Amino acid sequence: MARKAAAFGASAAVLAAMAAGLVASPAQAATSAAAGKAGTATAAKSTKSGKVSVTTPKVSSKDYQGSCPVNLRFSSRISVPVKGKTELAYRWLHGDGSKGKVQVVKLKGHGTKSVTVKESVTFKGEVKGWEAVQVLGPKKVTSKKGYFSVSCADQGGRNDGDDRSGVRTDKDVSVSARAWASPSSYEGACTPGDKIDFTGLISVNHPTWVRYRWILNGEVADHGKVKVWNKRKVGFGISPRHSQRGWAQLEIVGPDDALSNRAYYKVWCKDSTPAPAVKVSATNLVTATNHNGCKVGAHATVSATGAARVQYTWAVNGESVAKGESLFAGSGSKTVELSEQALTGEAAKGGKITLTVTGPNNNDSITQSYAACEAPKPTASVSSVSVTNTRTDMCKDNRGPGVDFSATLHSTGPTTVRYYWVVNGVKDVNVLERQVNGDLAVTWGVGGTQNSKETKGTIELVVVSPNAASSGVANYSATCPKADA
Repeated sequence: MARKAAAFGASAAVLAAMAAGLVASPAQAATSAAAGKAGTATAAKSTKSGKVSVTTPKVSSKDYQGSCPVNLRFSSRISVPVKGKTELAYRWLHGDGSKGKVQVVKLKGHGTKSVTVKESVTFKGEVKGWEAVQVLGPKKVTSKKGYFSVSCADQGGRNDGDDRSGVRTDKDVSVSARAWASPSSYEGACTPGDKIDFTGLISVNHPTWVRYRWILNGEVADHGKVKVWNKRKVGFGISPRHSQRGWAQLEIVGPDDALSNRAYYKVWCKDSTPAPAVKVSATNLVTATNHNGCKVGAHATVSATGAARVQYTWAVNGESVAKGESLFAGSGSKTVELSEQALTGEAAKGGKITLTVTGPNNNDSITQSYAACEAPKPTASVSSVSVTNTRTDMCKDNRGPGVDFSATLHSTGPTTVRYYWVVNGVKDVNVLERQVNGDLAVTWGVGGTQNSKETKGTIELVVVSPNAASSGVANYSATCPKADA
């Protein structure tokens, strides 16, 4: 019923480190016994002028065996595209989850520059681990992991139950344990494979080797021995073949005695039934005619009742114009779009768009009509207003001169343009109308200012239909001529 457990991870502390070559941070490297199976991040990213890349760190002695402490040296090369001035920011990553101090290197010039970064780490005890380099700028890139191991030769009085200093007694080591089940309750088909996993957390006050065993419903189900620096997880799992409930407990048998809480679980086995066949469908087809340029586009909903690869085809008036594919991890719906297609000939007078979807077990389609293209409605615009004449006859009546203005209305086709003039920020008259097909000049004028030799202010022409437009506000100023002496 039980399967042999594997440790969830191992960790070790690095007690001292020094930088070598370019500045590098101290490390607390260490690691997990399962670290060798972990995935790594992509080691290159594009910039506008090239790629940032970083090599897998190399170690001076990948599988060291001999006396401890030992100093291992790590190095990696970072390549960066440089255009002018560029700052390279990076840090070392360690197998125990810790991160080194961020280091910055300033680069100048053009083209790809390479920088070798180094780190020196001292290990005082046995360890399996990895080191990696993470570039933070100008692009974030993480190298692959460079794995290493340290195996220390016997040093008088030392045994694999000793801590790193070689001096330990049972009295100065304290061990505690906690356990839990995941999931604590299972309901479903009881087929081969783990259904309940038990995890135990071992905590120590001093680094030490710990011997433990798992008790399942009163009987030993698994056992092991791990090195614990501070905290470490261990575990095992069961695959019940019948409904049951029970508990598991993590027992520490050395160098200290400790017993975790009971992690309770229950399993309810049910007969499995074949999953229903996945069905696909196409719904909610909407078409849209773009009269500006006579084009048509569409969007619709593609659905699946389970995990499936769905292929779809768009057709306009029975002719295939686009194809696509959508992946479903489970049941759900997605929106698919047909980009605008140019319409010519009879198709410009209207027609139909069809979406056909194909799944692993069925096909489905949906059709919707689209509207005929219409000529775009004319639009209007107006030029800036200019002063065309100054009337000085008003100066004889102790008034400033009159001022005449002109602006040009423009339309993209035959249409009625409605507009009004604004003088000194105030609408001067009611809305005027003109039939315009192309360009049409319109004029306006203002009288002289009473008891003044000068007439000045602002003028604007505002179009209200077939669309809104404005000439913009223009300043004007006119002065009566000086009388002859």
